[in-house]
Amino acid sequence: MTPNPKSANRGATVLWVGVLAVVVVLGVVAVVLARGKGDDKPPIEDETSAITVTGDPLPAQTSTEDPAIGETIPTVSGTAVDGTPITIEPDGKAKVIVFMAHWCPHCQREIPLLAEHLAETGLPDDVEIIGVATNTATNLDNYPPTSWLDRVGWDVPTLLDSPESEAYATFGMSSFPSFLVVDADGKVVVRTSGELPVETFDQLVEAARSGQVE
Repeated sequence: MTPNPKSANRGATVLWVGVLAVVVVLGVVAVVLARGKGDDKPPIEDETSAITVTGDPLPAQTSTEDPAIGETIPTVSGTAVDGTPITIEPDGKAKVIVFMAHWCPHCQREIPLLAEHLAETGLPDDVEIIGVATNTATNLDNYPPTSWLDRVGWDVPTLLDSPESEAYATFGMSSFPSFLVVDADGKVVVRTSGELPVETFDQLVEAARSGQVE
């Protein structure tokens, strides 16, 4: 007896519907599991992060007497290069904050130099160093900054600035690389910029500890 073509078609249709249903269910489960794995880290888009600022921004850095000396830094929060939350704040610990742009040729020379120096000498227990990857642009050289910093061994907690470079502006910085030295009271000791020898960087660390420039 010849099978009824319509019955055969109905059977095939039911089979394919069942297969598609299983595929859809598995896809939904995969999406849910993928989301669950990333719940502990904020999303990073274009190697930047949302920035939250509490407190007054520092006045802009100038080439003459710095108006920010003695001012308390604001609190700036965002996402670090490893995807975890990070906050820069007056928290009772002296700091040297390093601002860098991935496309800046001076930064491309300075950051590996500092990374090697820090790996060899470390820091005093009462001073911390924090990086700020700022002015990030997908169409400029040496993008993305996270890959660059990992490649040169920059093992320092580093904030990803916002697309508008809000952290950079909030701290009143004006060039790259630049350095903001803060004492244990959260007050600005000195701001400087340019490619620094490691000996000069060490002097900035001591300035953070003592609260004054020697």
